[in-house]
Amino acid sequence: GHGRVMAIADEDLARANAEKTSAVHWLRFELPAAMQVAIRAGAAVTVGVDHPVYRHSTLLPAATTAALAKDLG
Repeated sequence: GHGRVMAIADEDLARANAEKTSAVHWLRFELPAAMQVAIRAGAAVTVGVDHPVYRHSTLLPAATTAALAKDLG
């Protein structure tokens, strides 16, 4: 019942220079307080990709959602 939260990727880091490029990248999500409350209360979480040539979504497994809820405190 909540809206989408868009990923924030690799912000504020130099990921390459003349000798190398990073092999590690990550995404961060700023979840609104109401969404955090819902997740801690056991709400299902769907993640997805919304690109013009590739769209897909999937429900996170219960164990992953439980770990996320624990991380949210």
